[in-house]
Amino acid sequence: MKISVVIPVYNAENYVLQAVESALQFDEVYEVILVEDQSPDNALLVCQQIAEKYGRVQLYQHPDKKNHGAGPSRNLGIEKSTGDFIAFLDADDYFLPNRFDAEKELFKNPKVDGVYGALGVHYYSEKAKKQYYSLFGDRLTTVYKKYDTYNVFLGQLHMLGSFGLFSIDTLTVRREALAKKMNSLFQPHLRMHEDTEFLLRLSYYLNLYPGIIDQAVAIRGVHENNRITKINSRVINPAISRTLLWKEIKTWSESENDISEEVRLHIDRMYRSFEIAKAPVFKKWGMIIKYLFTDYKSIRSGLYNINFRHSLV
Repeated sequence: MKISVVIPVYNAENYVLQAVESALQFDEVYEVILVEDQSPDNALLVCQQIAEKYGRVQLYQHPDKKNHGAGPSRNLGIEKSTGDFIAFLDADDYFLPNRFDAEKELFKNPKVDGVYGALGVHYYSEKAKKQYYSLFGDRLTTVYKKYDTYNVFLGQLHMLGSFGLFSIDTLTVRREALAKKMNSLFQPHLRMHEDTEFLLRLSYYLNLYPGIIDQAVAIRGVHENNRITKINSRVINPAISRTLLWKEIKTWSESENDISEEVRLHIDRMYRSFEIAKAPVFKKWGMIIKYLFTDYKSIRSGLYNINFRHSLV
């Protein structure tokens, strides 16, 4: 296997070396692609030092040297990569020694387009643990049982009950399948949840298989400055960011003729529920009354999301 590991880097001077070295431990990792995204800290200097030290590390910035976000940075990394397989890693996370154990066997089957696994959690400080333990705990981020490829798509749409989820850090995809089956990669206009939207479309177009899902193959690093903690501490309004996510999914689903009416209706309802969640109080109850008589299932999640705190990871 020749694996390209794509790492977008923003404000991660204290973590990126660990991420890179966790990828370089594998002989299968052909190259590590760092895309530095105009960090406000010294991440660019650290990345330059890493690239000078390790021959398998390539460093890039956007042509205009400006900040574009995680999605466009991953897109640039994919464009620059040359391996047969592509894996992703956030700069404050890291791989475990079993990261590609399942992939070595599963990718022998040419029908396998991608493999996903389980993600653990590490708190970089006691302050981060105190603030966010209720969100992440010590549990795995994983899909709870092995599903066939079509049901991975339905599971991510929340149509299979307790499905679970998987992280971009645990995904490995066949480069050829990505190029042939995906019309677009990460959506550049989504600054939040761009990985969730990408993984959902990916599971629709590609045949994704479970790898190791009962133990961690990578670790999410939780600290005071990463994006998911900012969302849950309400620096970023979670209802608004989720509304934008489901609006994007809704727009995409309307362009796909093969998506069933049942799936389209479910996506509409998810979008409506977050529209209700983010609406001001005077408008919120008007929307609830409207959907109570026209499509009451649209308000079930919306009612729950009024006091927003859950289902953000």
